[in-house]
Amino acid sequence: MKKLILASISALALLGVAACSDSGTDKTTTQSTNPPANDTMKPASPDASKPAEPAPATNPAPAAPAQ
Repeated sequence: MKKLILASISALALLGVAACSDSGTDKTTTQSTNPPANDTMKPASPDASKPAEPAPATNPAPAAPAQ
C-alpha cells in the first residue's frame, strides 16, 4: 500500500514539474485586441422626469378576522 501511495505522489510530482517547466521550444505569442475608439458605450440612466411607482399588491393582507 505504501508503494502505491509513493508511486502516485511521484507521478503527480513528475506531471507538475513537466507542466511548469520552461522548455523554450514554444515560440507562440498572443496579440491583444483593443476596441475601436469610436464605439463607446453610454452608461444606463433611469428616466429622471417621473418617479418610480411601486408595484401593485397581488395578495393584499386579509381584513380583520370575522367574529
